[in-house]
Amino acid sequence: MLLVRKLGLPVLLLASSVSALASEGGVPAKAELLFHVGPLPVTNSMVTSWGVALVLIIVIRLATWKPQLIPTRSQAIVESLIQGLLDLTAPIVGPKVARPAFPLLIALFTYILIQNWSGLLPGVATIKILENGEWKELLRPGNADMNSTIALAAVSMVCWFYFIMRYAGPKAVLYDIFGNKADKKSLPPVIYYFLFVLFFGVGLIEIISILVRPVSLSFRLFGNIMGGENLIHAMYGVQKWVLPVPFYFLELLIGFVQALVFTLLVSVYIGLICNHGDEEHGPGGPEEPAALL
Repeated sequence: MLLVRKLGLPVLLLASSVSALASEGGVPAKAELLFHVGPLPVTNSMVTSWGVALVLIIVIRLATWKPQLIPTRSQAIVESLIQGLLDLTAPIVGPKVARPAFPLLIALFTYILIQNWSGLLPGVATIKILENGEWKELLRPGNADMNSTIALAAVSMVCWFYFIMRYAGPKAVLYDIFGNKADKKSLPPVIYYFLFVLFFGVGLIEIISILVRPVSLSFRLFGNIMGGENLIHAMYGVQKWVLPVPFYFLELLIGFVQALVFTLLVSVYIGLICNHGDEEHGPGGPEEPAALL
């Protein structure tokens, strides 16, 4: 009790200071419009996103410009990332879809990871320009903008639909959602045919779950990155040089975890329908992930 009494007032003061700073000086919920390119409005989050995409393209192209049998350090880093993510996602999506889906999955993971970490770079959310008499942030983390995370979720779900239709087929998709999975031989006919109604109801719930997936993907990513940005701004307002440091490391971890979670969830959505019957590949069994390269 004595410790609580001693710490209570400083803790309350710190909490109230953080709350006030977060409400007054935090990252705005909406990305700020900077200029127009023809009819296209360009926001500060779009500038950061384009910059990150350009850096990724240049770095990866330079790292793999002339692949060597004995890889250079940069080539080894890229190959390790590729192989590690392939080994992680191939058992989830299934050998049949592992190679076709892999470009999407590694692009999602790499892009989201660097976008998440972009908020920790010097100048992001701190450099401001004067536009029409108003100071605006020049750079804003791409995933701290709901438009960006919705776009990522929409692209992921369009690709998911393509993969399940291409590699499972409409019949398998309808059976997976609405089909009766019970064994007809082990059940009385009355119960077996009644289960058609039950599984159809479960299928309707599954349709609702599928429609909610892009919402959950986009809101989860946006909420974590936006919250982290406001937290660091609040800590920086309380104490500039020491207090924010642990939260920078925390944001590095959160950025990695959120990129991995987003990628694995998309993998799971694909694998739930496409990763069936992989044991029927013949005497050799399923393909090994390494063989897909």
